This record gives sequence, C-alpha cells and structure tokens, in this order.
Amino acid sequence: MAETFKNASLQNVSNSSAQTLYTAPSATSTIVLGAALANKTGNTISATLNFVDTSASTTTKMLNSVQIPPNTTLEVFAGQKYVLETGDSLSVLASVGSALDVTLAVLELS
Repeated sequence: MAETFKNASLQNVSNSSAQTLYTAPSATSTIVLGAALANKTGNTISATLNFVDTSASTTTKMLNSVQIPPNTTLEVFAGQKYVLETGDSLSVLASVGSALDVTLAVLELS
C-alpha cells in the first residue's frame, strides 16, 4: 500500500457557491490531517466546509459559518482524523468573495 502526503488549496474562495477543495482519487482512501483557512481581509468573515459522501449521497457540514477574525488563519482538524473514501470530497464557501484562502493536508492510501 502506497502512502503519499499531499496538499490541496483554493485561493480567493467564492461566496456564491461552494467550491471543491479536494476529491479522493479512484482506488484511494484519504486521511484528512488538517486545514488552514486564511482570512486575507481587515474584516471578520465566515467559512463553511462541507463533507460530500458519495456512497451515502449526503453532504454534511464540518464547519458551519465559522467566524475568522481579520488577517487571521484558523487551523482546524489538528489531532483529529477524517477518512474520505474514493470519490468523497470537501468543498468550501466563504461569506465574502476573494477573502479566503484554504490549504488542506491529507495522506492518501492507495
């Protein structure tokens, strides 16, 4: 079994519709190690992070309108582990367009 550490990122996250941050590749299980959500503005914004489970056909909120102070990075999921199966994904939405950058760290197992 191959183990590969990877990062995924989105810059200038949309405030009109959720954007896919990461999708687990075919024949791969992925362990989410952590995420950094950076507010690049001088105002408080909020962020929503969704887990899309393709096998269950569900979308679950992992973060729901979480407030991020001005010019601050919010670190989430440190010490916690979430598993994405093939085709599962994470998507993100910001309250203000182009105000948020997101970086995700994962371990892919194939």
